[in-house]
Amino acid sequence: MRAVIQRVGRAEITIDHRETRSIGQGLVVFLGVMKGDTDKQADFLAEKVQGLRVFTDAEGKMNLSLEDTGGELLVVSNFTLGTDCKKGRRPSFDLAAPPEEAERLYRHFVERAKALGIRKVETGEFGAYMEVLCQNDGPVNLFIDTEKIGK
Repeated sequence: MRAVIQRVGRAEITIDHRETRSIGQGLVVFLGVMKGDTDKQADFLAEKVQGLRVFTDAEGKMNLSLEDTGGELLVVSNFTLGTDCKKGRRPSFDLAAPPEEAERLYRHFVERAKALGIRKVETGEFGAYMEVLCQNDGPVNLFIDTEKIGK
């Protein structure tokens, strides 16, 4: 799995120009599921996101997590994270998992995040057209690739 994580003051997502969901202070996770990804990787990533110490404490140091701050989470499926741009000018999506498996692991990640007790977890809609507005806080942007932890 690949995730781009943004610390935000607030964020909202509009799905197919009809429904809007939002969060306050917290994290936005753009989640890409890769071929061969597993439940173990989804669990690892959800736990990592919950515990990332990226929020500032009273001394201005990044020392607090979602758990510590009561922050919120917006999870957005993002198959374009499964691209390979090494050759040519058109991205190849060969690394992305097939839609059925990607959706299953996306949902697994979301359910694991909820089970970890994150105060509020909002999502986009898998496979839908989405507009995402993020008020990036910092900016703080992180990239995690679970391939490094193994299957």
